[in-house]
Amino acid sequence: MSHTEPDMSDNVSILPTRDAAGRNPGMAFEPEWLEEVRVNTSAVERRAANIPARRTVKKEWQAAWLLKAISCIDLTTLSGDDTPGRVKRLCAKARQPVRQEILDALGAGDLGLRVGAVCVYHAMIAPALEALAGSGIPIAAVSTGFPAGLSAPNARLLEVEESVAAGASEIDIVIDRSHALTGDWRALYDEVRAYREACGAAHLKTIIATGDLATLRNTAKASLVCMMAGADFIKTSTGKESTNATPAVSLVMARMIRAYGERTGARVGFKPAGGIGTSKVALSYLFLMKEELGRAWLEPELFRLGASSLLTDIERQLEHRVGGRYAARHHQPMA
Repeated sequence: MSHTEPDMSDNVSILPTRDAAGRNPGMAFEPEWLEEVRVNTSAVERRAANIPARRTVKKEWQAAWLLKAISCIDLTTLSGDDTPGRVKRLCAKARQPVRQEILDALGAGDLGLRVGAVCVYHAMIAPALEALAGSGIPIAAVSTGFPAGLSAPNARLLEVEESVAAGASEIDIVIDRSHALTGDWRALYDEVRAYREACGAAHLKTIIATGDLATLRNTAKASLVCMMAGADFIKTSTGKESTNATPAVSLVMARMIRAYGERTGARVGFKPAGGIGTSKVALSYLFLMKEELGRAWLEPELFRLGASSLLTDIERQLEHRVGGRYAARHHQPMA
């Protein structure tokens, strides 16, 4: 996707590495590379539609893939009525995402299954930190004027620094979409680079809000610029846009991750978010990762699913596998 038209063939897994701290170190801004980016929209849409149509898993193999999906979930609550009590209950679910008797029946009782991270607003970092103590589950905090990203620049940087100081080990920032919409790619690079420096040791996940970027080419370029600036993950959406994660934008972003890795040797993670509420949709994203980027992108270090209701549906599917019936949703409350 970084030269003429995107290659629509199956990908051979790439095996680049991150730096010693597990980070994408970034690179100098390279506008010439951006000028080479082209996206064949019809080819992307055909390929994106083809992956879930020809890939399916059943029975115990489906259960195994669903357990893998759970381990990659960023369990999220980003509501105006969040309370410390709700966040603590969510963290309890993060620690024990599926009832033990279901895991035992699946032969997965000793896996130590947990979610990939818990994602909250800055104000909820403290209760999350208390509830997750000793679990090893990272806390991700949304930042930089989430979800619009249009607060004062200094305030956005301060928000990042304060969330890191409060205990967040991952920061989900949202870009100023106007840079992408006006083609001011240098400004976007400088913005994300500043956030990367403000993060310190915390991992940086950049939300490019694909539903606001108008074209797949803008999505490709924004993804590439964020990686150049040192993003450890690129993320589709805030979950607040009218259009969030889609197979087409996810394919474009995966191809840019591949191109960046081939060029620099750095691995960058991917996080689709928004509208991922069913097991079927979650599996389609895992299939896309496996085919486009390889086995390494089925681990939480390089792949996350931003979701709030997905875990409930996965639990129902696993319980059906064990007992032959679907439990009512209120039997798997989230918080």
